Amino acid sequence: MLIEDLGVILSTTDNEFEKRAVLNPACIAEGGITHMFYRAIDQNNISTIGRCQIKNNKVILRDNRPLIFPEHNFERCGVEDPRIVYLEGIYYLFYTAYDGRDASAAYAVSSDLRNFEKRGLIFPAILYKDAGKIFKKAGLPEKYEWYAKRYEKEKGQEVSLWEKDVFLLPEKIEGNFFLIHRIMPGIQAISFRNFSDLTEKSWKDYLANMAKFVILNPKYKFENRRVGGGSPPIKTKHGWLLIFHAIEETSSGKIYHAAATLLDLKNPLHVIARLPFPLFSPKERDEKEGLVRNVVFPTGCVLEKNNLFIYYGAADSRIKAKKINIIELINELLKYKI
Repeated sequence: MLIEDLGVILSTTDNEFEKRAVLNPACIAEGGITHMFYRAIDQNNISTIGRCQIKNNKVILRDNRPLIFPEHNFERCGVEDPRIVYLEGIYYLFYTAYDGRDASAAYAVSSDLRNFEKRGLIFPAILYKDAGKIFKKAGLPEKYEWYAKRYEKEKGQEVSLWEKDVFLLPEKIEGNFFLIHRIMPGIQAISFRNFSDLTEKSWKDYLANMAKFVILNPKYKFENRRVGGGSPPIKTKHGWLLIFHAIEETSSGKIYHAAATLLDLKNPLHVIARLPFPLFSPKERDEKEGLVRNVVFPTGCVLEKNNLFIYYGAADSRIKAKKINIIELINELLKYKI
C-alpha cells in the first residue's frame, strides 16, 4: 500500500492569529475546491479557526482574520480542532471549546461555508468525579475510571468531563443523527433525533450504558495510551472508512499515529476491520519537531476519484497531507477483519 507524502500544505503567517502555529484542519470539497478550516494559535496561545481554499493542494485563497473565535466564557481560552460535515443541506462545523480547564464539544452551522452561526455546547456538563462513579458501574474498562481520576487530580475536583474529537456521520441512521465523540480513552457514538434531546438526564443515562456504544478502545501497542476520532467517516461499498488517531506511550514520550478502521454501513457501532498497525507515523523532521513532538493528527479527508487525501497537523505546528489509493487501503483493511 503506497502512501505518498505531499508535504506541507499550510504554514504560519505574520497574521497575529496564526503566528505561532496552524494545525488540525477540517476539510470539505465543493466544485473542485477543498475548503479548509484550521486551528490557528497566536503568540498568547489562544486558538481560533481560520479558513482557506485549496486547489490541487495549493492555497488559492486564505482569510487574513479568523472565521471563528472565542466569544463566550466557555471558549475564552480557545476554539480548537474543527471537523466539518455536510448533511441535509447544512454544513456542521464541530470544534472544541476550551476555557482553560474544561474542554467541551461545540458546533456551528452554515449554508454557504462562509457565514457560520454558533449553536453552543452539545453535551450537558458533568463533573469527572461524578462521571468516574458512573464509569465504575457501567462495565467499561478500568482505564475510563483512571482517566477520570487523573483529570480530577490535574485540573481540580470541579473539572468537567472532557469532550473532544466530535463529528457527525455524514448520513442519518434510521432517521437519527449519529455522532462520534471521544471520552478518554476510547471512541464512542451517540444517536439522537435532535440536538435538543441531549438533556442532562439523557446524557447521564447514556454514560451509564456507554459500554454498549463504544466503537473503539485502545487495543494494539501503538495505541496503548488512547484513541480518538480523526476525520468524519467516508462512505464506501465495504463500510464507513474512519481515519483516527492513536497515541502510543513509550519510554521516551508519547507518539501520535494515524490509524484506520472500517465500520458497518447500517450499524457503525460494529467494526468490520481494523489495521493492527499505524496507517502512518511521525517520520519527517517537521512531524517530529514543533510545539508538540512526534505528532501526526489526521482531522480532514477528501476523496477525489480513488485518491484519498488525508490532511493532518504535524507536530502541532503546521498542516501536511498524504495521498493514498482508497481501493488499496480498503483491501488492506479487509485483511484484518474483526
